[in-house]
Amino acid sequence: MNIKITHNWLLDFLQTDASPFEIQKYLSLAGPSIEKVEPIINYAGQTIDYLYDIEIISNRIDTASVWGITQEALAILPMHGKKANLKNNPLLDYRFNKIKDFNQKKYSLQIKIEKDNLCSRFTACILDGIQIAPSPQFIQDRLQAAGVKIINNVVDISNYLMLTLGQPVHIFDFEKIAQNNMACMIMREAKKGEKVATLDGKEIVLTGEDIVIEDGQRRLIDLCGIMGGLNSCVSQNTKKIILFVQTYNKAKIRKTTMTTGIRTLAATYFEKGLDEERVEPTLVYGLKLLQQYAKGGIASKLYDIYPFPYKQKEVTTTLPFFKKIMGVDIDKKDIINILENLGFKTKVNQQELRVSIPSYRKYDILIPEDLVEEVARVYGYHKITDNLPPPAFVEQPLEFHRLFKIVNKIKVFLKHLGLNEVINYSMISKKMIDEWGLDEKKHLQLANTISEEIEYMRLSLLPSLYKNIKDNYGKKDTLKFFEIAKVYLPKDGDLPEEKYRLAMVFNTDYFDLKGVIEALINELNIENNNIVDTVGKETIYQKIFLKNNCATWLVEKNAVGFLGQVKNGEKIYMAEIDLEKLMKYSRPLASYQTINPFSVIKLDLTFDKKMPYIELKRKAYQSSSLLNKIEIIDIFKNKITLRLYFSSTKRNITEEEAKNELKKIKKILL
Repeated sequence: MNIKITHNWLLDFLQTDASPFEIQKYLSLAGPSIEKVEPIINYAGQTIDYLYDIEIISNRIDTASVWGITQEALAILPMHGKKANLKNNPLLDYRFNKIKDFNQKKYSLQIKIEKDNLCSRFTACILDGIQIAPSPQFIQDRLQAAGVKIINNVVDISNYLMLTLGQPVHIFDFEKIAQNNMACMIMREAKKGEKVATLDGKEIVLTGEDIVIEDGQRRLIDLCGIMGGLNSCVSQNTKKIILFVQTYNKAKIRKTTMTTGIRTLAATYFEKGLDEERVEPTLVYGLKLLQQYAKGGIASKLYDIYPFPYKQKEVTTTLPFFKKIMGVDIDKKDIINILENLGFKTKVNQQELRVSIPSYRKYDILIPEDLVEEVARVYGYHKITDNLPPPAFVEQPLEFHRLFKIVNKIKVFLKHLGLNEVINYSMISKKMIDEWGLDEKKHLQLANTISEEIEYMRLSLLPSLYKNIKDNYGKKDTLKFFEIAKVYLPKDGDLPEEKYRLAMVFNTDYFDLKGVIEALINELNIENNNIVDTVGKETIYQKIFLKNNCATWLVEKNAVGFLGQVKNGEKIYMAEIDLEKLMKYSRPLASYQTINPFSVIKLDLTFDKKMPYIELKRKAYQSSSLLNKIEIIDIFKNKITLRLYFSSTKRNITEEEAKNELKKIKKILL
């Protein structure tokens, strides 16, 4: 978020010799980024002020105000040789004990907060004798420069308080919600379908669990943290008002802004989590301004509901720790001064440093490293030398290097064959598990998933790849994808077993997929393997592939991979291979074969193909000691023509011997 404040507004609290442009430069180096400084010019052409446009980071909502920028400037400007002193401290100056006549009982409030998780602090006070009029000129000028619409003195003061101290406030017309000198305010969760008419004249239908306030007549008078109700708003006839300042459950405010689509500056503050300790000075400062500029008089007691006051947090560290983390030896005095100027309280005992965390930093200062970050940024990142720590060499196990090499080799090979690599989440949805007929109980379920789409750790890569090919239908006629990733197999009482898999999906045909696997077998120099047309009942692949169009790839009689056509009748063909077994059986080089010095006899054979080609080759080689090589010459429909090469390593064989060997092979294959 960005806020706009003026230089003169900042000088209400800060005494400095820094110019507006120096403030921009130095604060942007170490704190809130001041994106722009613009002069404010009067009708005579004179510069009377400067406007800062400041970016506020999400976890530092305490800086989103004139006072917040003042606190940052107090710490940062002295580090650059600029004077920075505090003129007054509103957090100390505006306290309940500073108010005179606060025990008035002319009017009263009946306040009820139905749940503890709605509002962490609620303060309120009734004022009477209000005179609605234009705001003082300095308030109008500052609010207009900040981009806030000018309405009247009462409403303008509420906006002025928010930008001055960073705490939104709200004001009701007391007489619109009161009966017999008493107003009832019940804070509760909205019910689904309830409606509230907001200040901008819109009727909002609530989804439920929004924080609302209803009056004694059960009318909704406030959509808390977002916008006030039209039926309780201040008008030109207002004489009595309720000023109330509060902090809300930030998660509920965020949810309401998202579901209703209403985004106000107040909501932007509340949804980031505000400081309960700043509520009191905001209310007291508001009473002072309303008394001074709206002629209001305190007409009730002060109401302060604060069930769980802030308990002082403390972070303990050591002074040498700052050097260890930053790499720079900063003087002890400078560390203490920086922290003290930022509002922290410190106690030093030899090398131990105990730091009390102010309430407005309770969400972002939790560990010693957070304190180091505060000191480092104010000291100046540009002053910290860029000495890199010595590199750490961790010796990786041999298996890791082998895995890396084979994965890289497979990726390059498959890409050259026309496949595209995809990368999916390691998690899948319950819907995907059910669609594939898999067992949900065998999948590990995430306890804190951000989406139902990524809720279960996958046992197979195939469901994700199937979704990839379905999502890409119509973009290209031929789709061939592969993925190399881990699957996660549950283990009782322990972390899951992580296994690497290679998976492929084609929309062409079964033999295309099978051919790629056979090419991969040759590329990896894997021997003693076979592809059989069946899938074991004990595997999940029986639920995935068609019974009559699936296969298991065996190496040395061990199942290495499974392939087939998906069961739902679509022409999608998939394979999944155990990458660790692939690595076990692969060889960097093919087995060496000496050059045969004797003659070779070539004979062709045509027959009906009744078995996978890889099994056909295996049986042919087993049936003949003279068979040296097999080539596919032609495939037409279900007929295959092979060229067989016969030779001996000891002598020249005759054509008759070769034909006899062919007869033996033919007998086995036919």
